[in-house]
Amino acid sequence: MLNAQEVQDVIYQGLPAASEEGLRVEAVGERRARVRSPFRPSTIRPGGTLSGPTMMGLADAAMYAAILGELGRVEMAVTQNLNINFLSRPAQKDLIADAVILRLGRRSAVLEVQLFSEGSDEMVAHVTGTYALPRS
Repeated sequence: MLNAQEVQDVIYQGLPAASEEGLRVEAVGERRARVRSPFRPSTIRPGGTLSGPTMMGLADAAMYAAILGELGRVEMAVTQNLNINFLSRPAQKDLIADAVILRLGRRSAVLEVQLFSEGSDEMVAHVTGTYALPRS
């Protein structure tokens, strides 16, 4: 198992763009992770809302963080499936992702992520996904 800082370091090493974007792993443990994407004006799409790819990328990073927090350095765990439902318009604020591992098997993990705008309890997107896990 890794702590939040160690998970963030692994993500930054494998995906330097995450560091450039300011992605922060705030918490990991108990098959969960909380990850924050700081608001950046470059992520706004027409209509004044955050772009779908921004939300999907954060959800994917949160799933990866939950897996790293639970299993340790499994850098080759990869997204097998990601399904997102956009529920409401996110504010032009930091985006928060809360991920939980629903099922952890030998070869795959099934996860759920809830996305929120900073300071709001209203979910802006609901995500489910599957990660393929590398062979030991």
